[in-house]
Amino acid sequence: MIHSENSLHIDIPVQLTDLRVAFSIAKLAFEGDLPASIFHLQLITDNIANWKAKGQVIAVFHSLAGHVTLHDKAYNTDRKIMTGNPYKQLLAELIKSGVQVELCGATAAANNWVNADLLPGIKVNTNAMARMSQLVQEGFVQITEWD
Repeated sequence: MIHSENSLHIDIPVQLTDLRVAFSIAKLAFEGDLPASIFHLQLITDNIANWKAKGQVIAVFHSLAGHVTLHDKAYNTDRKIMTGNPYKQLLAELIKSGVQVELCGATAAANNWVNADLLPGIKVNTNAMARMSQLVQEGFVQITEWD
């Protein structure tokens, strides 16, 4: 294959057959208007599908990112706006593609959120630190989003 200076050449192609990935998302960093963590979750789920790999992807939202998991009314109350949750469709698509989306129970408790405040399909764990420790011990690779 001939490569021009206007094309991208992949020097280290990666294709995995089995992935166990846990994202720890404590705050939102943006790439344009899209939270980087959501973009990265989309990227890895696309990789899994394209590779026809076996994959488990878990996203744990906590701390300053917990509000992403709220339904419109709760989101509006929490964020003091009237636009609804702009991330709800993105999370619904991730859940549909097989990502397990979780909210830290400690974050929920600190914000007085209850299960009825959450988008469909969101699971609540005891707390993010305990959950990430559990997932690492179970062989998941931990990805921590930075800004």
